[in-house]
Amino acid sequence: MRDKKTVRAKRAGAGDGALRKHREAIDNLDREILARLDQRAAHAKAIGKLKAESGGAAYRPEREAQVLTALMAANPGTLPNEAIAGIFRDIISACLALEQKLRIAYLGPAGTFSHAAVAKHFGQFVDAVPCATIDDVFRAGEAGRTDYAVVPVENSTEGAVGRTLDLISTTELTVCGGRQRVAPSGRDETSLVMSAPNRPGAVHALLEPFAKHGVSMTRFESRPARTGLWEYLFFVDIAGHQQDAKVAAALEELGRRAPFLKLLGSYPAALS
Repeated sequence: MRDKKTVRAKRAGAGDGALRKHREAIDNLDREILARLDQRAAHAKAIGKLKAESGGAAYRPEREAQVLTALMAANPGTLPNEAIAGIFRDIISACLALEQKLRIAYLGPAGTFSHAAVAKHFGQFVDAVPCATIDDVFRAGEAGRTDYAVVPVENSTEGAVGRTLDLISTTELTVCGGRQRVAPSGRDETSLVMSAPNRPGAVHALLEPFAKHGVSMTRFESRPARTGLWEYLFFVDIAGHQQDAKVAAALEELGRRAPFLKLLGSYPAALS
C-alpha cells in the first residue's frame, strides 16, 4: 500500500514541472519581444531623423490610429482589444520619445480626468504639464510652450464645458492636432462651429447640407455667442474627414449658408 504523502509529493512534482515549462517559455518570449522592441525603436529613431530633416511633425495622430486599428483587427483574441491598444499606445509613445518627447498641457492638477486623457491618448512617455485654468492650457499651446493642449469638452456634472467651447471658437489651434493638420486615417471625425441668422428655420437650413450629402452628425451643441454678432453658436461633430468628398461638399454648401463658419479640425475617431 502506497504512502499518501508520497503520492501527494509526486503530484506536486508533476505540477512544478508544468509550471516551470510555462515560465521558461514566457522568459524566452520576453527576450524575443525585447529584441523586437529594440528593432522597432531603431526604425522609429531613423524615421524621426528623416522627419527632422524634412520639417515634418513627429507625432501623426492618423498614423497612430491606423497602426492601432490594424493591430486590433489582427488580434488573435487572448488579450482584449482594449489591452492591445493600451500596450501598443505606450510602445508608440516610448518610440516617439526617441524622436521628440512631447510636452502636453492639461487642466490640472495631476490625477484629474484631463490628466488621464493625456496618458490614454499620448501614452506614458510624455512630459505632462498641469495648468491651473482652461485659459492657461490654451495659452500654453498657442504660445508654443507645449506641443499639444488637452482640455475637457464635457463633464459628468455640467455636460458641455462652456469655457472650452468659448475659447475653441476663437483659438488658432485646431482640434486633435495643437496648429497641425491631420491627414485622413480611414475612420475620422470633423468638428466645426457655426452661427445661424436670427430667423425661423435658420438652423434647419444649416443642417440640411449634411443630410443632402449623406454626412452623419454625431454631436450638436448650442451656446450663447460672446461676440455680440450672433445670438448663438452651434458646435457640431460629424463623421468623416474634411477631405472626404461628401464631407467637403457639405462644408462647401454650409459655408454659403452660415453667417459664421469655422472648421475646428479633422482627427481620428476614438477607438472602440
